[in-house]
Amino acid sequence: MPKTKAVTHADLSPSRSRSALGSKTGLLLIVLTILCGLFCFILCLIAEATRSRVSWLSSSSTDEDGKGGKYECIYSGSGETPLLSAASAFLGLAIIMVVEHGYMLYAITNSPSSVLLTWEPHDSANSAKSLKWHAAIFFVATWICFAVGEILLLIGLSVESGHLKNWARPKPSCLVIREGVFSAAGVFSLTTVFLAAGLYLTALRAERISLDQENVRREVLEAAVLYASPPSSPHLTTIPRENPIFRESQNEQPPSVLVLQAAFSKH
Repeated sequence: MPKTKAVTHADLSPSRSRSALGSKTGLLLIVLTILCGLFCFILCLIAEATRSRVSWLSSSSTDEDGKGGKYECIYSGSGETPLLSAASAFLGLAIIMVVEHGYMLYAITNSPSSVLLTWEPHDSANSAKSLKWHAAIFFVATWICFAVGEILLLIGLSVESGHLKNWARPKPSCLVIREGVFSAAGVFSLTTVFLAAGLYLTALRAERISLDQENVRREVLEAAVLYASPPSSPHLTTIPRENPIFRESQNEQPPSVLVLQAAFSKH
C-alpha cells in the first residue's frame, strides 16, 4: 500500500518564484552588484594612479616684447590607461545599477502580497512606517551617489580623451584632472552599491513581514470560521424493526395470584 503524505499549510501556500526578492536569483544578483562595485572602485584607483600629469618646460625663444623665454607644457602620457579604466568603471556601474533596480522593481510588482504592508495591525504600524522611510532614504541616497560618481568619471573621460594624439608635443596650455577626482569617483561607486544592498535588504524585510502578516491573517480567518460554525449533530437513520416490541403473554399471571394459589393448596 503506498504511503500517503500529509498536506500542510506550507503546501497550500503559494510557492516562491524565481523572481522573488528572497530567491537565489536575488541573492546572486546582490552579490554580483557588490563585487561589481568593488571592481569599479579598483578601476578608479588604477585611473587615479595612471592619470596624465603635466611637466612645464621653458623655451629659449623670446616673446614679442623681448622678455624672457615662455613656458610650454608636455603630458606625461597619452592617457589611454586612465581613459580605459574610467570608461570601464562608468559602464560597469551604470549597467549593474540598471539591472539591480530593474530586478527589484519587477520582483516587487509581481509579488503575490504587497510589500507596502497594506494590512497593518496596530503593533506593526510603526515598524511598517520606519521601513518605508528607510527604503526611501536608501533609494534617494543610492541615486545621488550614483549620479555624483558618474559625473566625476565623465569629467575624467572628457579630459583624458583630449590628448590621445600628439601628447608629447609641447603646448602653451594643458588640461589635466586634479588629484583625487578618480579616487572620489571610486568612493562614490562603492558607496552606491552598498546603499543598493541596503535598499534590497529593506525591501526583503518588508516582504517577509508582509508574508508573515498574511499567514497570520489566514490562520485567524480559518480559526474564526471553525469556531463560528460548530459541528452539527449526526443525522440518525432508522432501520426497520430496530426498536424491540415487548408483548405480554396472556397465560402469564402476576406473582400475587401465584402466592394465593399456593396458600389455598396447602389447606
